[in-house]
Amino acid sequence: MSAAVVTGGDPDRRQPTEQADTGVELAGIGLPSPVLTASGCAAAGRELDAFFDITELGAIVTKSIMLKPRAGRATPRMSETPSGMLNSIGLQGPGIDAFIENDLAWLNERGARTIVSIAGETVEEYGRLAAKLRSSGGFDAIEVNISCPNVADRGQVFACRAESAAQVVQTVRRSSDSRIPIFAKLSPDVTDIVEIADAVIRAGATGLSLINTLLGLVIDTTTMRPTLAGTTGGLSGPAIRPVALRCVWQVHQAFPTIPIIGMGGIRSGRDALEFLLAGATAVSVGTAVFHDPSAPRRIHTELAREVRARGFDRVQDVIGFAHRADDRDVPSPASAQHATPAPQETSSLEDWDFITE
Repeated sequence: MSAAVVTGGDPDRRQPTEQADTGVELAGIGLPSPVLTASGCAAAGRELDAFFDITELGAIVTKSIMLKPRAGRATPRMSETPSGMLNSIGLQGPGIDAFIENDLAWLNERGARTIVSIAGETVEEYGRLAAKLRSSGGFDAIEVNISCPNVADRGQVFACRAESAAQVVQTVRRSSDSRIPIFAKLSPDVTDIVEIADAVIRAGATGLSLINTLLGLVIDTTTMRPTLAGTTGGLSGPAIRPVALRCVWQVHQAFPTIPIIGMGGIRSGRDALEFLLAGATAVSVGTAVFHDPSAPRRIHTELAREVRARGFDRVQDVIGFAHRADDRDVPSPASAQHATPAPQETSSLEDWDFITE
């Protein structure tokens, strides 16, 4: 346990408060914090490192990388939405070779724990990406972004069918070092996310990333056409948090031993706590960094206070706690009976009107 200072409110009235131990174990990886970045929102972490020490986070989850350089979709690619944003970037990136040479090398030099997110247009492409990463080394886990159209199957998104999702994960597992954890990033745009989770777990996924963005559409009433050049895009931000929490809850309930990285509209320590209580082992912070580049570090500090305020000494102890059927069966620290939750900053929906990705 360590002491910290509450940073909100009148500086003259700040009082010391204890923080919980933030260390967690994610798929066998010891992390000093359960807070990670989210793929696609901070590239490989260089930009965020100008605002705080990225090595203090649990890990950097890189922007999804593809086999070849990719220019992405035409502009406009982003659109503001109530309490969030819609984006259609098109997985712009330098390709795996340049990524390994530049971004992954920098992350290693910086000393950051790294989860490399990969994306492909065919099952074989995912396998080739995994093989290249296996040859390079220098990372801690792979996140398999399967929310991509399968060009060999009439553009069907891999993540929306159990069979195709499993094929991708199985190929990545076969092409990867057996010691490297593999997290399958699932889409909420399915009828039964537990069915998809079951398929990828059986195919060799070590854990799951829940959730990717929701497919959405915005229409410009001036032009009377879709705002995004790609018509539809991925909805992110606080508006999707209840959906993400529902997915984490359902999957953890079905597979309580499978590690989950929860994400979707997290902008405070209290938001992060909800995901851990629902069953996530760690959380990824994404859209919030466009509003506050130091959000991951701030959320880490807030989470530690939120957990301690509820009488827990360790963040690890709150994981899945909301699933306990009867709290009387779980001895709680006496301090929890008298604890007052840490102060929470509030903001209106208008605070998110400018957010774009």
